[in-house]
Amino acid sequence: MTHPATVLGAAPPAPAVAAQYDAFHAARARTGLVARLYAEALGEDYPAEVAASSSCDWPLLGLMTARLRMQPGQLLVDAGCGTGGIGLWLARALAVRLVGFDISRVAVGEAFARSGQFLPPGRAAFCVARLEATGLPDGCAHGVVCVDALSRAADRDQAVRELGRLLAPGARLLVTRAVRRGTEPVWEAQARAAGLIVEHVDERPGEPGMWERLYRLWIDHAEELRRELGEDQAANMLGEAHRVLPTLPGRRAVLLTLRRPVASPAAPGAADTMARPGRHPDDSERTPQ
Repeated sequence: MTHPATVLGAAPPAPAVAAQYDAFHAARARTGLVARLYAEALGEDYPAEVAASSSCDWPLLGLMTARLRMQPGQLLVDAGCGTGGIGLWLARALAVRLVGFDISRVAVGEAFARSGQFLPPGRAAFCVARLEATGLPDGCAHGVVCVDALSRAADRDQAVRELGRLLAPGARLLVTRAVRRGTEPVWEAQARAAGLIVEHVDERPGEPGMWERLYRLWIDHAEELRRELGEDQAANMLGEAHRVLPTLPGRRAVLLTLRRPVASPAAPGAADTMARPGRHPDDSERTPQ
């Protein structure tokens, strides 16, 4: 199992942005309050073992498991993995290997620390990298997942191209997206530019309601958040809650399945021979990580 590192060839995260996410994850690691609020917002759909700070719920985990269509021993990449729960859960369920990366060294360290709860040694590796420039080899992955992270990429078009580049022929990229109802989504054009096809668009009708419940819980527990997380992190969370809440009634959330065509050129056997790795978004798609 690889200790947290920056992948050779990966563009390093901007120091100020990385520091913000490091502070975010460090603050949440000090208290169970945020996890309890997520659990209350999701109810019986909350996968406690995963403990993700995202819209990940049991229905999404089940859908991703089915859509990936991976075989035992293949390689899964968790893009914007945070503290690793989603990728680790999927890798265990599918009996595959895992590489996860995130902009935050603190999050990557937490992911590495908890990986033994899910997988045996040698099955998971984590590193620091950006969505737009991962540093991972072409065609290295039999599956890629990106949950609630693409909306925070500095360049979403480039991020989709980069994640698509990682796919072996026939492999799939699963990414959560959101748009304003009545607007034309950009994902078809982004997929074409990345050489991918849109295989499935699965609606997630309960996702906006989940965020509404969570945001209201944050507001109701504002004093506890300030006490447990500190003024800066609490202010960030409460500001987001007040800003995004009014937009949720018009939000459409989906899980996209994008596939690399089987005929797409890639290095032969690249996915089996990979070495272990050592713009401000608008609020219609932006979600907490």
